[in-house]
Amino acid sequence: MFFELRRYKIRPGKMAGWIKLFEDQILPFQTSKGMTILGFQGEDDPETWVWIRRFESEAERERLYKEVYESDHWKNVIAPQIPDLMDRTGINVTRLTATPRSVIQ
Repeated sequence: MFFELRRYKIRPGKMAGWIKLFEDQILPFQTSKGMTILGFQGEDDPETWVWIRRFESEAERERLYKEVYESDHWKNVIAPQIPDLMDRTGINVTRLTATPRSVIQ
C-alpha cells in the first residue's frame, strides 16, 4: 500500500469554489471508481489545498487513473472547471509509504 500526498495552489479567492467542486463532484466521482481520498484546506494559507489518496498497489493506481482521467465525464464535465480554480503550475505530488506501526495502515 502507498499514498499520494497532493498539494495544490488554489487561485486567490477561489478556495470556496474549489471545495464545492471537490466535495460535490471530484470526491464522489473518484470514490465511485474505488479511490480512497482525504482532503484538507490549509489553515494558515487560504490558497493551499492538500489531499491524500491511498492505493493498494501501482497496478491499482494505474487502473484507477485510467478509469477517472480517461473517462468522458472527467474530460467533459469536471476537468473544464479546474483551470479557473487551481494554478496547475503549483501542483506537488509526493508518494509515501506508511511505517509498519502507523495507524493509517
